[in-house]
Amino acid sequence: MSDSTIPSSDEPVVEPAEQQTGGTRAAATSETAGAPEGGTLGSATAESGPERDPEEWVTGDEPMTGPQRSYLDSLARRAGEELPADLTKAQASEHIDRLQEKVDGTS
Repeated sequence: MSDSTIPSSDEPVVEPAEQQTGGTRAAATSETAGAPEGGTLGSATAESGPERDPEEWVTGDEPMTGPQRSYLDSLARRAGEELPADLTKAQASEHIDRLQEKVDGTS
């Protein structure tokens, strides 16, 4: 490694993002995010997107995730139910929805 590749203390270190933008880093403002100046995100009224059936998930047949397992275990204990430990992501999601209704009365 030669000394010419190490910047001296007098030379500014240029980050890769600055190299790509011509030496200036764009600030994360509403203008750069595509929103008008002073605009807002979201909506004053609640909207729900289309819900997809867990059986249609691309990764639905993969084993449930650790967080799903933990939450499902907690819900099943509260509901007084036993469930198989080898559920898929889709099956775990369906059981979570069902047990939330049973335990909390919410979905």
